[in-house]
Amino acid sequence: MTDSDDPHRVQRVIATPEAISLIERLVAEHGPVMFHQSGGCCDGSAPMCFPAGEFMVGNADVHLGEIGGAPFYMSESQFEYWEHTQLIIDAVPGNGGMFSLERPTGLRFLTRSRLYDDAESSWLEKHPVEHAG
Repeated sequence: MTDSDDPHRVQRVIATPEAISLIERLVAEHGPVMFHQSGGCCDGSAPMCFPAGEFMVGNADVHLGEIGGAPFYMSESQFEYWEHTQLIIDAVPGNGGMFSLERPTGLRFLTRSRLYDDAESSWLEKHPVEHAG
């Protein structure tokens, strides 16, 4: 059985229906997309959406999972800060990051989070994240 078949699998990143709808809209317009959340200021404090392959991930990035069929990466240094929380990606009114695909839509992606419970934390300890590079 693979991790994706595990009925107790804990997702590190999920998306709201509003975010999924925006992802579908962006994919219809731009083709496959991917996400990266860094730990920087300004645009780096929100998840950035890029055409697949336009943003190069490397050894300092971890793959948290997929939302709306799009891979979601985070810098390893930022992951160390967020590893005890599940990321919940939402779409809300506003302007997206300067280089993020959603900018002209009038919506922006927003990261919310919640702490894992003990059972989820235990599962995650046994299933470490994958490095991108």
